[in-house]
Amino acid sequence: MIPAGSPPGPIDTALEGIVVLDFGQLVAGPVCGMWLADMGATVIKVEPPEGELGRQLGPPWQNGESIAALSANRNKLGLSIDLKRPGAPAVVERLVRRTDVVLENFRPGVAARLGIDEATLRRWKPDLIHCSVSAYGQDGPWRNRPGVDGIMQAVTGLMSGIGAPGAEPGKAPLPLADMAGALFATIAILAALRRRDREGAGAKLDVSLYNAMLLIQQMGLAAFLSSGEMPAPTGSAAPYAAPNEALPTADGWIMVAAYQPKRWAGLCRAMGRPGLTDDPRFLTNADRVANRPALRDVLFPIFRAHPTAHWQDLLAREDIMAAPVADYGDVTRSEQYAASGIEVAFEHPAAGTVRMPGFAAGSPRPARPRRPPPRLGEHSRDVLGEFGFTPSEIDALIREGVVLEAVQA
Repeated sequence: MIPAGSPPGPIDTALEGIVVLDFGQLVAGPVCGMWLADMGATVIKVEPPEGELGRQLGPPWQNGESIAALSANRNKLGLSIDLKRPGAPAVVERLVRRTDVVLENFRPGVAARLGIDEATLRRWKPDLIHCSVSAYGQDGPWRNRPGVDGIMQAVTGLMSGIGAPGAEPGKAPLPLADMAGALFATIAILAALRRRDREGAGAKLDVSLYNAMLLIQQMGLAAFLSSGEMPAPTGSAAPYAAPNEALPTADGWIMVAAYQPKRWAGLCRAMGRPGLTDDPRFLTNADRVANRPALRDVLFPIFRAHPTAHWQDLLAREDIMAAPVADYGDVTRSEQYAASGIEVAFEHPAAGTVRMPGFAAGSPRPARPRRPPPRLGEHSRDVLGEFGFTPSEIDALIREGVVLEAVQA
């Protein structure tokens, strides 16, 4: 974890002075907003009076708080507005006039119904950067289809190639599409801010989880477009290299990547089978890929004879890339995890101490957490005050139900 009082890193203050209104829900939008906040932007999380959907996402929970929501909303200020109330548009207008970026990830059409679509907001702030994240984008034949992470993994072909040969389709057990969408939304916003600095122009950004999932499958999709051959599930194995997969040991599994000629020869020596390099089935990487079942028949019994640590030491002497198949407990107990400094922690008034990976892009350690995720409406009064609303105006908005002020102790 980052030591208390450590100096800011190169990205901690990169976006200082940038104001973001984050209308995000669940994962993709909120994570993008969190990364912008990690880089120093003032990010205001705008939620309806009942809270955004991510607050109900679980298990797991920590003292009644959703870990999904806690892990996606650090460093933000909390403002709650009922956008369906008659007085809400005037509030939004005053906020937008002093805002640089608006971020939302509603289904297409919802933002317009709520009065926060790009066309409406750009009338108030011509150089506004408006970023929409959705399943299939704002246009196109599938724009109105709903889609969550699992749907995106299925419809973009990813699930067809995950899992063991002949088994049911596999799925990455984490919100891969949402995280990819957040990543590309963040990149798009940073690029739009750079263009605005140079040209003074705003931007309408349309990020789809569908495109994001296709982008992270760059190699697989490019291979299919080139060959027309459908990739088959290969379990832990890389379809383009062998051996490059998990091998069973006496006490677990070890991932081995020894497909380059020198490393293949080194693996054969480490196994006590130097003659395998002359086996016609295994002469080249292409041969080994084509004859993967036969290669496994040779490798599996040899590796099962000794524990993982034995193979790690032996393979290291041959400069062969290898690592145990670790679970999260193994990961967080490792010396590399401790040295990485990737973990950050903050104190939340309800959840207590919350630990998670920090934002460590381009830095040996993550950006420092400045504040925990906001409770619903926690900073409503302070935020409106910063945007020029008088105390009497804020009192009236709260009294009329347009704005919610946090009541938590």
